Amino acid sequence: MNIYGDYGNALVLKRRLQWYGYDPVMLTYDPGDEFPEAPDILIGGGGQDSGQDRIQQDLLDIGQRLHTLADQDIPMLMICGLYQLFGHFFETREGSRISGIGILDAETYGTDSRLIGNVVAESSEFGRIIGYENHSGQTYLGVQVTPLARVTTGEGNNQKDEHEGARYRNVLGSYLHGALLPKNPAVADFLIGTAVEQRFAEKLPELSAPSSAPLSLNALTDQARRTAASRPR
Repeated sequence: MNIYGDYGNALVLKRRLQWYGYDPVMLTYDPGDEFPEAPDILIGGGGQDSGQDRIQQDLLDIGQRLHTLADQDIPMLMICGLYQLFGHFFETREGSRISGIGILDAETYGTDSRLIGNVVAESSEFGRIIGYENHSGQTYLGVQVTPLARVTTGEGNNQKDEHEGARYRNVLGSYLHGALLPKNPAVADFLIGTAVEQRFAEKLPELSAPSSAPLSLNALTDQARRTAASRPR
């Protein structure tokens, strides 16, 4: 699934890996494909209810494999629709349930309210996270996960608490589109750094924009973050 620019998250990881001196291989996965043998990073995007219906059975079929990878601390980023299905279930407004795979201890319920607009959230690990939400499903976290961040502008997971996203080990779930990673390089470099350490038993020189990046990179990123954070919802 890929809406609201979520494919941009994969493109960011590929380019930043190149800047760090690696030669990344980016694979796509569609229902029915052979699942990669030893992935280093997994990225998933958002989709409407109809898209979730189409991928549901395949996701359940590979669910145990994904659980194993999660417990091996493989870094993952799941956005919106796949964030919901990495939880226990998504219950539509009509009361039907789309089963999830339960990597994230979370439940999602469809509502008549649409949560839409730019979001600013604070994370103790990643600093300020900025993105764009557009969802009517509202997600509630259980005790086995922690929120990805605390919302200061916008709604995030739901209209009752200040949580945005969820984290279990190195699995990150978020409602933020935009895409998320271009405006949040700290999150991108967390995924990259974790994957590099696991694959090669080495650390990146520093988890920030590499010296080989264009000189304007930080300025453009900062400008995009400031613009998004200042726009009214």
